[in-house]
Amino acid sequence: MNSDTTQETDRRMLVFLGNPGREYARTRHNIGWMVADAVESAVHSTGRPVFSWKEKFNALFVTAGTVVFLKPQLYMNRSGESVRKAIDFFSVPPERVLVVHDDIELAPGTVRLETGGGMRGHNGLKSIRAHLGTDAFQRFRMGIGRPRHGSPAKFVLERFSPDEEITVTTMVDEAVAVILGLIRLP
Repeated sequence: MNSDTTQETDRRMLVFLGNPGREYARTRHNIGWMVADAVESAVHSTGRPVFSWKEKFNALFVTAGTVVFLKPQLYMNRSGESVRKAIDFFSVPPERVLVVHDDIELAPGTVRLETGGGMRGHNGLKSIRAHLGTDAFQRFRMGIGRPRHGSPAKFVLERFSPDEEITVTTMVDEAVAVILGLIRLP
């Protein structure tokens, strides 16, 4: 087996969900992008080159060895469009895709890695499932909790409170450690 074939079969994609625009930076729905930024910092701290993000697929992406990192630049409910284009281009099967996303069904600070399952009302996951035609992709669920009052749609677009920021920092660090343990970088 040549190295190109090996690389294709070993290839995996990490998708970090968020919404574009400054108004969404550091909001609950953008925790996936926060994890992407933390993974980039962690990789750089090991002496590897800083990620050089490129634009394609209505997304930012970077490849590092057999890993494709993808940050869709469409709004959450259209993120599946970017994921579909990228997995087609890089020949990554859906079961080798890991989606990092916020989850209101998990208590703040809780992280879970799982494959398949319900979309739990998450529009980004619904879009990905619709465009891939399967829910066989892996998910890294980042717990943000449910709002005590009001609309969940509004809640996920709000910034974390100062108290929540402490929990979020710990959760993001945990996610980075797990993600770096799952992938092989050159």
